[in-house]
Amino acid sequence: MPLALYTFGQFIEPADDPSNDGFRALNDPVFAIADKAPGLIARSGYASDEGPSPWGKEVYPRFYEDRGDGWSPATLSLWHDIESLFAFTYFGLHAEALKRGREWFRSPNWPPLVLWWHSQRGNPTWSEGVERIEYLQDHGPSPYAFTFRAPFDEAGSSLKIDRVRVRELKSRNASEVT
Repeated sequence: MPLALYTFGQFIEPADDPSNDGFRALNDPVFAIADKAPGLIARSGYASDEGPSPWGKEVYPRFYEDRGDGWSPATLSLWHDIESLFAFTYFGLHAEALKRGREWFRSPNWPPLVLWWHSQRGNPTWSEGVERIEYLQDHGPSPYAFTFRAPFDEAGSSLKIDRVRVRELKSRNASEVT
């Protein structure tokens, strides 16, 4: 069963503000690395961009505040396992982008991401990601919606991330990029 990931952030300034140029400069390179990352099954695209097709209508959680720019950074993807996703998220160029997040994003009072085991046929939808992140905000981690800090396995039991495997994948990610 694949692991689904939905992320959501809210810019400090409107999306097209020059203060977000650093984010925009990293966006395509990070997606290019993600597309080659070991463990990625697929990721949703966006109706407004070239690339993969979107997985349903793009919607945002209730935390979203539209300030006239009409969008906010969000991602939706499927992974083979939590270690692959963890290695991509916290090492390499994506990790460098995360470190700079305070330059671009409001400090969230909501979970910045949600994970769940996707048991349905096909891909998860944007609305499913929104439902899961709002559930996580309201109820905390559970097998239905969880985080890296409180992960669950496919059977619904607490899970410990295999750090040895993460280190191996981190090395593979580095060699894949070069």
